[in-house]
Amino acid sequence: MTTAPGHIPPEIAAWFDSRGWRVRRHQREMLAAADRGNHALLVADTGAGKTLSGFLPTLAAFCPSRLQGKVPEGLHTLYVSPLKALATDVQRNLLAPIEEIGLPIRVETRSGDTPSDRKARQRARPPHVLLTTPESLSLLLTYPEAPALFAGLQRVVIDEVHAFATGKRGDLLALSLARLQALAPGMRRAALSATLADPDAYRGWLAPWGEIDSVELVAGEPGAEPQVEILLPREERIPWSGHAATWAIPQLMEQIGAHRTTLVFTNTRFLAEYIFQELWDANEGNLPIGIHHGSLSKEARAKVEGAMAEGRLRALVCTASLDLGIDWGDIDLVVQMGAPKGSSRLLQRIGRANHRLDQPSEAVLVPGNRFEFLEAFAAQQAVREGQRDGDPFRPGGLDVLAQHVMGTACAGPFREGALLAEVRSCLSYAWVDEATFARVLEFVATGGYALRSYDRFRRIVREHDKGKLRERGDGEWRLAHPEHAARHRLNAGIIVDSEMLDVRFRNGRSLGKVEEGFGASLESGDTFRFAGMDLEVESLKDLELIVRAAKRSATIPSYSGQRMPISTHLADRVRAMLSDRAGWARFPDDVREWLEVQDWRSHLPAPGRLLVESFPHRGLAYTSYYTFEGWNANQSLGMLVTRRMEDRGLGPLGFVATDYTLVVWGLKPVEDPAALLSPDILAHEFVDWVQQSYLLRRAFREVAVISGLVERQQPGKRKSGRQVTFSTDLIYDVLRKYEPDHLLIEAAWADARARMTDVGRVADVLERAAQQVDHVVLDRISPLSVPALSMIGRESLPSGAADDDLLLEAESLAAVAMRVDAPEED
Repeated sequence: MTTAPGHIPPEIAAWFDSRGWRVRRHQREMLAAADRGNHALLVADTGAGKTLSGFLPTLAAFCPSRLQGKVPEGLHTLYVSPLKALATDVQRNLLAPIEEIGLPIRVETRSGDTPSDRKARQRARPPHVLLTTPESLSLLLTYPEAPALFAGLQRVVIDEVHAFATGKRGDLLALSLARLQALAPGMRRAALSATLADPDAYRGWLAPWGEIDSVELVAGEPGAEPQVEILLPREERIPWSGHAATWAIPQLMEQIGAHRTTLVFTNTRFLAEYIFQELWDANEGNLPIGIHHGSLSKEARAKVEGAMAEGRLRALVCTASLDLGIDWGDIDLVVQMGAPKGSSRLLQRIGRANHRLDQPSEAVLVPGNRFEFLEAFAAQQAVREGQRDGDPFRPGGLDVLAQHVMGTACAGPFREGALLAEVRSCLSYAWVDEATFARVLEFVATGGYALRSYDRFRRIVREHDKGKLRERGDGEWRLAHPEHAARHRLNAGIIVDSEMLDVRFRNGRSLGKVEEGFGASLESGDTFRFAGMDLEVESLKDLELIVRAAKRSATIPSYSGQRMPISTHLADRVRAMLSDRAGWARFPDDVREWLEVQDWRSHLPAPGRLLVESFPHRGLAYTSYYTFEGWNANQSLGMLVTRRMEDRGLGPLGFVATDYTLVVWGLKPVEDPAALLSPDILAHEFVDWVQQSYLLRRAFREVAVISGLVERQQPGKRKSGRQVTFSTDLIYDVLRKYEPDHLLIEAAWADARARMTDVGRVADVLERAAQQVDHVVLDRISPLSVPALSMIGRESLPSGAADDDLLLEAESLAAVAMRVDAPEED
């Protein structure tokens, strides 16, 4: 018996009625898309029942009214989520309708934590629905049983697709989807998200061969508008600088006391710890408050999650670890400490409150300084207007492709031409031609020209190399030895842990640790400030940064804690707000006065233009570049500009970067900033910096691990970060000398450009500079430069720890910048 597309089976309709619910339009449309045999992308607000929408075709397929007496055997539906905890939470919520309707569906999860005996049983006797992650799915495809296991697969549901599709985990999943489609041609794909800026880009990623018309776009029913407010000081002014917003702690405790459960989001793990301690110190009522972030042990996180699920906490301080929130219905307030950095991220976090479509989510933004107020205001407006932002897609990584090729060989021999066609059916890898694919195969087979004499890099062999299949043009590939399969499964994965570097003098005295991402940007002779001292880099080797006391003041700022950059969308909004003078009436008096004095003394940043200010300060020449391109891009630009200043005899002495501003100081004034920002800086200074620093070496370690060239784990033991680094450094040195065009050197360059330096946003600054630079020469510091100037000398302290000193310094600088009389000597 055939049914009209989207017809809700009576068993499911009765279950909705028993709960007092109605089937929403987007849920019906997701079922209709599946009934028509199409792929689907659902974009719906948090609380709209997205997960149930994704599973509705599966539930319908097992209803007696559609089964006609025959229960399907084998794996029917795969559910893929970015988090193991999310899969577990979904299993709990999915079991309710299955059990209450009485459907004959077995549901299981599979992740790195699943016992090996259960994994083996799942391959032999799979459940109907398997909940997993991109990495676990990729591993499952490496087993010889994979073709039989997935032959009857009908459906793949990808949850929170925005969280990983644009990165390397998305590359891995795209390749896995292509493999699944080859094994189960009738399989249909569905993806779910609450926050997509460009749905068509995700339709292209989801669709086989990028044919977006094969993916139906389903828009969720609109929900109640979120209520987003900006918390302002009652008596004090919004601080000039700092990020911790500790001024708000008393008001925040009042909010916690007035709500059932409050989630307090911070942007870094350190800040989460700091805010948690501040709240605890102010917690006179002894309200139960917890903390949750990725550095805590699995047991500690599970304990907190259990307390939240049972409603035993009044507040939880957390980081991005809860962005993709587990469904806790009792949360009725979300607080964002500091700048939100993006409207989509803010919407995702706001959606943790109420988690119901028909009830407004309540959120409070707490700016740490004046620029953060502007960013919070821009985010508030974006949320009200329904604007989204997010990371762009980029070409798929060659290191991920190499891992996939090896995984395919583990499952059994493959034909070169067939696998290339399969790979190119992913939009991320449509750019891969025969020559590029041949290089990938050669790498997996031998390690590359410079490494081919080492047996341990020989992982696959081509059959016709042994005189077989000579008549076939593309040949067949298989494992060089069966033991390679077990080694691959031990080491496959995408996430490479970031290491910490020990900062030491040559005599062995340790000064502490810095993040590897910062240390890798340095080269021998660079100077930076750390532990209250100016230090000069001697070398970086085996996760040790060897330094000596510098003979001059530090040029490069240090820092602690990963920083999320402001999104391009929010940056554009802030620039537009600054040039809209009539709109300043909406701002608090102190913010409006700040902008008015800036407008009187200098200029304001404008869309499509780059504002640059030059001024004397404390006997040195300072230049401020108002880029609004994020900390990472500004840090990279600072490295490049100071190199060019050095070449031109301007005597650069240092720089400091924020999300909004780059400030550089030196002995001589910059008279022509446009010349320092010419596009060829990316061809000259950028290449020199990446090659001479440790950036490329760090990027190489990651791609070497992901591609399988270097193994992190062997049976019974795991290599330390130091051992992995030692191995990759040796190989890197060999390849740089004997095979500089090696596949992994190319992959490392791609990572260095895209992820480690944010070169795309640096290029945006250069493009604006080429169009119009508004260079203003001043006789003193400007109001807009105060927040960045107050950071000088304090960058090495984590957000929060330096806030008291920052406020004092900022007030001193502001007294000069905001004075409207003639300047005095400083």
